[in-house]
Amino acid sequence: QVQLVESGGGLVQAGGSLRLSCAASGRTFSRYSVAWFRQAPGKEREFVVAISWSGGSTYYADSVKDRFTISRDNAKNTVYLQMNSLKAEDTAVYYCAADFRPGDTIATTDRWYAYWGQGTQVTVSS
Repeated sequence: QVQLVESGGGLVQAGGSLRLSCAASGRTFSRYSVAWFRQAPGKEREFVVAISWSGGSTYYADSVKDRFTISRDNAKNTVYLQMNSLKAEDTAVYYCAADFRPGDTIATTDRWYAYWGQGTQVTVSS
C-alpha cells in the first residue's frame, strides 16, 4: 500500500514558478512509476508528466514540455515537479499518482495508476 501527499501548490503570477512535491509512504515506492495529472474546473483530468522508478525515463505532455521538470529522490520517497514560466492555463488541481510498472517503463493514462494523492491547487493569475 502506498499513500501519496502532494504539497507546494499556491497562487503565482504568470511567468512565475512553483515546485510541487509528492511524498510517499511505503517501502516499495522506489520501484513505482509516478505521474502528475491535473484537472481544471469543468475539464477532464489530463496527463502532465511521468517518471519511471529509476528516473531514467520521463515523458511530458506537449503543453508543459520545456517548462516543467519532473525528478525524484527515492531515498526521500519524494517526487518533485518544478514548474517554470507558468501560464494561466496551468491553473488546476495537480495530482500525483503511482503504481508499479514493469521494467523502467511509464504510463500516460490514469487507469494505469492505482494510488493517488488528494491533490494540490495551483492558481496562476494573468
